[in-house]
Amino acid sequence: MEKFEKFSGVAAPMPLVNIDTDMIIPKQYLKTIKRSGLGVSAFAEMRYDDEGNENPDFVLNKPAYRESQIIVAGDNFGCGSSREHAPWALADFGIKVVVSTSFADIFYNNCFKNGMLPIVMPQEVVDVLMKDAEKGQNARIEVDLEAQTVTTSEGESFSFEIDPFRKHCLLEGLDDIGLTLEKAASIDTFEGQIAQSRPWV
Repeated sequence: MEKFEKFSGVAAPMPLVNIDTDMIIPKQYLKTIKRSGLGVSAFAEMRYDDEGNENPDFVLNKPAYRESQIIVAGDNFGCGSSREHAPWALADFGIKVVVSTSFADIFYNNCFKNGMLPIVMPQEVVDVLMKDAEKGQNARIEVDLEAQTVTTSEGESFSFEIDPFRKHCLLEGLDDIGLTLEKAASIDTFEGQIAQSRPWV
């Protein structure tokens, strides 16, 4: 997993509330167990028509937001079923940060496991960020995980809270496997001791 670093990016405004995991990645795309290749199907039912043509009114199809790395969303983002394909699809599209007033718990936890930062902000702050995102491609929002701040294109900065352990994992690029590998030396030592003391195991 890549280390999460300070960056500035275009934010896509999605003011809808209750954007659920089926909207993020519809069920017909759940056959794969690969994390790659799902970005093209993110928000498919809003993004494309029945013939597979792009819907020009959907935010991520607009020229200003095609390279968005941030989503500023309405309340209760990621609700619905617990499909891990939802954060996979967003990450594969290129999304690094989602800002909302609240997230579904399972989706929230899965974001961290896939290198994305979900940020919970009060409604009044989300309103400011949403308005800033609506300015389009020239309005780049800056996210600084180390400082735990989000800064608008106008320089207005807001602080956010994050669990220290999750912050550490994102900054160091550690997923569950990476965390285990950090203990590789201790694991090898333990296995060596077991092999000597219990050779029959």
